[in-house]
Amino acid sequence: MLYQVKGDILLTKAQAIAHGVAPNDPMNQGLAMSLHNLYPSMHKDFHHWCHQQHGKPGEAWMWGGANDVRVINLLTQEGGYEHGSRPGKATIKNVKHCLRQLVKMIEKEEIESLALPKLATGVGGLNWDEVWPVIEERLGSLDIPVYVYSEFHADMQAKEP
Repeated sequence: MLYQVKGDILLTKAQAIAHGVAPNDPMNQGLAMSLHNLYPSMHKDFHHWCHQQHGKPGEAWMWGGANDVRVINLLTQEGGYEHGSRPGKATIKNVKHCLRQLVKMIEKEEIESLALPKLATGVGGLNWDEVWPVIEERLGSLDIPVYVYSEFHADMQAKEP
């Protein structure tokens, strides 16, 4: 069940937040930066995972923190592999692969609700009109509420049904 909502995704009541990143992402822009600031150990663990598993675009990695916090890092963007390099742009192909991985995680981990930003449209550079149909196709049949934050409003709690 997809719900487009307006508000601040960091105030979601959903059990997990998913967002787009690049392999080895410095997480210094957009939602990734906010999550990095909130959960510095998530950022550290993500980099450890990338170095150990050599995460590739199209994959997904979930981090669990205190108080049952779950952040799912979707590798929608090409990586910045060299020291000091910046993450590349996202692709629809990577988004499709990530969402396939996300569905598997939701089922395996029995996640009961999910919050998702306008995936891959900020730093990732994709057009929302291209991404939204992919989200509808891949996540629309899930039996859990998926809150898609289509409009960001800082410090505003969304009306999540």
